[in-house]
Amino acid sequence: MKKLVLMFAVLGMASLASADFKMAYVDVQKAIEKSVAGKKAKEEMKKEAEKKNKDLEKKKSDIDKMREDLEKKRSVLAEEAFGKKAQELQEEFQKFNQAAAKAQGELQKKESELLAPIVDKLKKVIEKIAKEKNLSMVIQSNQTAQIVLYATAEADLTEDVVKLFDKEK
Repeated sequence: MKKLVLMFAVLGMASLASADFKMAYVDVQKAIEKSVAGKKAKEEMKKEAEKKNKDLEKKKSDIDKMREDLEKKRSVLAEEAFGKKAQELQEEFQKFNQAAAKAQGELQKKESELLAPIVDKLKKVIEKIAKEKNLSMVIQSNQTAQIVLYATAEADLTEDVVKLFDKEK
């Protein structure tokens, strides 16, 4: 039975190879980065991140100042007063960590909101190009995960996708 299934799989692959099967790939991340909309989204994310980092830096600076003040007063404070101040410092540090995690989550959510419509439009553009070029399949590739080990330059649709993406409104 396994041999029969294997034989049908091999025959299926052979029929695909004998037909006019054409494949291409797109580096979606690169297409997003090179497109006008992608650059705009990246700039918006950068501004948002800088704003959140500025707020976090202020909070961190306040905590560092509290820590320095506590260290200076360590020798003059009673043990109970020092413990209370140390506890307050620890609570502020926990609040800072929570604020940093919240800011990170908000940035990830914002990035998803900005990229979702771009990715949806990219998919439509890729489909349009694939139909125009009579392609059987388009796979996704990227710079970090080398999915495509070899392909001719014509098989890379990334630049075509960026051009058509920026042209369409």
